Amino acid sequence: MDYPASVERFDELDGLQGPLHLAIGVFDGVHLGHKAVIDSAVFSARRAGGVAGVLTFDPHPSRLFRPEEPTRLLVGIDAKVRLLHSVGVDVVIRKHFDRDYASIPAECFLQELKTAIPQLAAIYVGENFRFGKKRSGDVNTLVETGAALGVGVFSVDRIKLNGMPISSTRIRGELESGKIESVNALLGYNYFAEGQVVSGARLGRTIGFPTLNLPWDPECRPCFGVYLVRFRQPGTAVWAYGVANYGVKPTVQSESQVPALEVHALEATGLDTGDSLYVEWLRFIRPEQKFESLEALKAQIAEDAATARNLAAHV
Repeated sequence: MDYPASVERFDELDGLQGPLHLAIGVFDGVHLGHKAVIDSAVFSARRAGGVAGVLTFDPHPSRLFRPEEPTRLLVGIDAKVRLLHSVGVDVVIRKHFDRDYASIPAECFLQELKTAIPQLAAIYVGENFRFGKKRSGDVNTLVETGAALGVGVFSVDRIKLNGMPISSTRIRGELESGKIESVNALLGYNYFAEGQVVSGARLGRTIGFPTLNLPWDPECRPCFGVYLVRFRQPGTAVWAYGVANYGVKPTVQSESQVPALEVHALEATGLDTGDSLYVEWLRFIRPEQKFESLEALKAQIAEDAATARNLAAHV
């Protein structure tokens, strides 16, 4: 599927036809809570014959306000843009977040947005949206300023799962705890990794379990361990199941190594070094651990593969 290009500057929106319905937020992970806001913008845009857009911020505001401890992102900006387009967004505005932008008085925020984007018809935010200098603006501020500008303001209540709000913070905690099924439920899609297969030490081949190796290390790391996954080449619809290890391979390497994702296919795929891979994480099997010998490691991998096959039969 071909997606529209992202827009880096407001003046590049001049060619848009119809009213712009704009969801605003960081939207890290584009989870079900975010989707409730975005869906409102998409629905209204379709109904009005307009354009559904998202204004998101890059870099994450925490890099400005807490550079020593910034928020660890669930997905990078490029993956986020693809996710936004996949839920029906026509155009994504990646707004550079710097000190000047953060210093805009809250009561001027919507006026500046309307001046930059005359086609702006309505904005869509979460109920806890904060903005402007010292984060002093809230939904009430938007409603007051929007009334004078003819811009509708839609705010969406937080979506809950099992009585607790869905949030990127909650998802990060579940991911780091290995609760991948909970992560997938909160996201509304399967957590994924992607990259190009590289040549490894080929240890897996010597013990009978060849792997596809991805040098993948996201900001927010999943729990080191073994998972049931399914994978395919981007652009194809053919999935294969595998058992994957994400971590630093303590049995054969020092723990100072950068984490990597190793996928052992449960069936022949023909994939090899240089191929691109899209991997979805389905079930957590066990934490990563260090073994006393390669024979012990081989026995455990065989057990993990059997567990993965059983799980895959019931996914």
